[in-house]
Amino acid sequence: MSVKVRFAPSPTGKLHVGNVRTALVNWMFAKGQGGSFVLRIDDTDLARSTAEFEQGIEDDLTWLGLVWDERYNQSKRFDRYEEAAARLKAAGRLYPAYETADELDRRRKVQLSRGLPPVYDRAALELTDADKAAYEAEGRRPHWRFKLDGKRVAWEDMARGHAEVDTASMSDPVLIREDGLFLYTLPSVVDDIDMAITHVIRGEDHVTNTGAQIEIFEALGGPVPAFAHMPLLVGADGHALSKRLGSLSIAEMREQGYEPIAITSHLGRIGTSDPLEVAPTIEALGESFSFSKMGRSPARYDTADLDRLNAQALHATAYAAAKPRLEALGCDLGEPVWNALRPNLQKFTDVVDLERVISGPITPLVEDPAFAAAALEVLPPVLDADAWSVWTNAVKDRTGAKGKALFMPLRHILTGQTHGPDMATLVPLIGRERIVKRLAGETA
Repeated sequence: MSVKVRFAPSPTGKLHVGNVRTALVNWMFAKGQGGSFVLRIDDTDLARSTAEFEQGIEDDLTWLGLVWDERYNQSKRFDRYEEAAARLKAAGRLYPAYETADELDRRRKVQLSRGLPPVYDRAALELTDADKAAYEAEGRRPHWRFKLDGKRVAWEDMARGHAEVDTASMSDPVLIREDGLFLYTLPSVVDDIDMAITHVIRGEDHVTNTGAQIEIFEALGGPVPAFAHMPLLVGADGHALSKRLGSLSIAEMREQGYEPIAITSHLGRIGTSDPLEVAPTIEALGESFSFSKMGRSPARYDTADLDRLNAQALHATAYAAAKPRLEALGCDLGEPVWNALRPNLQKFTDVVDLERVISGPITPLVEDPAFAAAALEVLPPVLDADAWSVWTNAVKDRTGAKGKALFMPLRHILTGQTHGPDMATLVPLIGRERIVKRLAGETA
């Protein structure tokens, strides 16, 4: 069987890390199995869906490397959902109910006050044609509920092991709203059947829904896919991630300078037994993926880990890959400079400030002019790979300074900073002319 999975985001907002983790795990599983990844835009809510958000979804997935093999819009498939609804109605599995939201809420409160579970009592099944006509005459329009079998639905979950849901303990789910809008469940099942989806991979908050969806698959005569329900993401403190995920949207993370491989390595490996390190490529990430590595505890999303992985990704970036981006920033000074600066990068744009240390102008921090003058007197005439060692030994002999008292003043003078790249590498790159000016206290 060829593996085929899907990611079905709604174009009603920006993709955030929770969405992308679901997309990523689907992509990794499919690619690791030599299968297909489907992008299915859930835009059945025409009022809230926008072309801008839809384009944003595509842009974010493409930037991350999560390229799809097939793509669909649910808004172009309403005829298929209507056909499926008609079949379920004819089979007596989809029935009209006329209760308002307030009536249902009052009924639930009564049930809870009596110590009963707040499950829909199927009162709508007792309505006569006259009752329905009376409601219609009032201006009410029905919502449509799927009649569950009320049985134990079991499956072998790829992430959780054996799973069971008793649909007798659930309310018959609403599949079509009063205004005729299809809710998520029916279009999802119809599409999974039509598109031959073999595996449905999502968060564990969907476990209960899966029991009802399996019954809908069976009622429509379609093959039931395999399921995997992943533990959800929590923050570094162990609490649920805030719903205010704007700062965790992929678009903003991109603007903040995070590397795509850092994001995918982070989201793909948290909550697993794999070491939290940057993968060489996203393809390698997929090849190493297995649900057997996924723990049962919530996965902790810690931006400190992401920052570490981002730096790690930059430190391993070859000049050939960096060159177009350096040129776009206007600071491509060649491979030796990139190799000197990259070990100190946290974000790619940090290279702009670090490059200025070499090419200037910077204002030197000369705290002791006498020390700077002494250092200038013994500055080697040729600044090669050994120049820093030769020079600092000469400065030490001339001034008596050693340790931090020797190295830090020189760093302050030559770079205008308190920390940064290796000075032995920097000195030949800065060049003797600029070093002479900086030792003299000149901006250069």
